[in-house]
Amino acid sequence: MMRGDIMKREFSLAHLTVLGCAPPEMTYIAAMAGYDYVSIRPIYMGLPGEPNYDLANNKQMLKQTKTALSSTGIRVHDIELARIHDGVDVKKYAPAFEVSAELGAKNVLSSIWTPNREYAIEKFAELCDLAKQYNLNVDLEFVTWADVYNLKDAIEVLNTVNRDNVGIMIDTLHFYRSRVALKELDEIPRKWLHFMHICDGPADIPTTKEGLIHTGRDARLYVGEGAIDIASIVNRLPQMVYSIELPHIERAKEFGYAEHARRCLQTAKDYLDLNPRE
Repeated sequence: MMRGDIMKREFSLAHLTVLGCAPPEMTYIAAMAGYDYVSIRPIYMGLPGEPNYDLANNKQMLKQTKTALSSTGIRVHDIELARIHDGVDVKKYAPAFEVSAELGAKNVLSSIWTPNREYAIEKFAELCDLAKQYNLNVDLEFVTWADVYNLKDAIEVLNTVNRDNVGIMIDTLHFYRSRVALKELDEIPRKWLHFMHICDGPADIPTTKEGLIHTGRDARLYVGEGAIDIASIVNRLPQMVYSIELPHIERAKEFGYAEHARRCLQTAKDYLDLNPRE
């Protein structure tokens, strides 16, 4: 690709960035800020303080979401989070998959939270087979404090399950904090790359799980503001949809969700413009 935009960059607003907003409000915010997509969280995980946006069981919210998408032209790019963990019943994800396919999503984000590798492989393969019924890809994210926490292990999982609707989702924060080498990106089959998460973070890598979680969920930085060499990651990969996952509790309080989302997008665009692919 030549310098400049022969192919228009597309951006999605990830739900964690504006987690206090239900999907309809999030969609309107994304439209006002200039995003192309939203990445929604209709799978309720029951984490402390997390809102429940289970659209399959909230018909009023589902109707409002459809109205927001229709009136703004914003599209749903992906949904989250179909976790693989001990005791998971993969079939319970089916209602969320059905709703998401109805809303036009093409990808579902997953991550692995069990040290039992044989079990994880079995359940991830089952997840892929279920998702295929709804024409969804399953994109595995390696998360620094999860059990699959680096790119090498994620590639091994996908090679082992050997399904045709799999993908790898690179998050720039986890890439940096898992100490992945840039050359490792060359090992990813290009057909596995559907979208990525972009955000920045501080140079120091916390040594505790609690520290890693705090930044990951509450204090990510605008693109270009921190220490991550995001351009080297992005420009080593094909152009794809950039989902901005950038939760920052204090900034959301200071600016409001709408202005925070706008700043997330504007800083990302400015940074990528200053660091074009050759």
